[in-house]
Amino acid sequence: MIDIYNYKCIVIGISAGGMEILRRFLPLFPSDFPVPIVIVQHFHPNQGEFFIKYLDSCCNMNILEASDKEMIKKGNIYFAPPNYHLLIEENYTFSLNVDAKVNFSRPSIDVLFYSAADAYSSSLIGIIMTGANDDGSRGIRYIKERGGVTIVQDPDTAEVFTMPLAAVESSKIDYILPVENIAGLFI
Repeated sequence: MIDIYNYKCIVIGISAGGMEILRRFLPLFPSDFPVPIVIVQHFHPNQGEFFIKYLDSCCNMNILEASDKEMIKKGNIYFAPPNYHLLIEENYTFSLNVDAKVNFSRPSIDVLFYSAADAYSSSLIGIIMTGANDDGSRGIRYIKERGGVTIVQDPDTAEVFTMPLAAVESSKIDYILPVENIAGLFI
């Protein structure tokens, strides 16, 4: 069990197969959950808005698309906008950019994870779930190096195992669990 009150933010990276997992996973968090959750989901540029509205209708926390210079607040789940890298600044605000794709992706999980680890260091939790490339594997290692907690969906339970397996192979991960057991670490 993780004492969530010792942490300031959770970052999640997810890709292929992620919509169904997030639909089941995010409603588990209560409206008074004490830390914000920031997610990079590899969306097609035209599908992100629909999915965010859908999740907002079935989750207890507010589901929002992150905006440039927005202050990160508890009680919210933020998604990176399609086709923008999402970064977290030292003052706990978001920054968006359209720099080149990283790991064939924009938004890139690694970009979010690196910036979040710099901003939050040991008060950050990083999670990698299902996906078809190795985006996030370097970022999860960096979170671990900065003293944060690392969690990866058990690759054997992922719809697409490539991304969680790359994360497990990149670093000594604190928790490797089926998705159904991850929320139970904090709630």
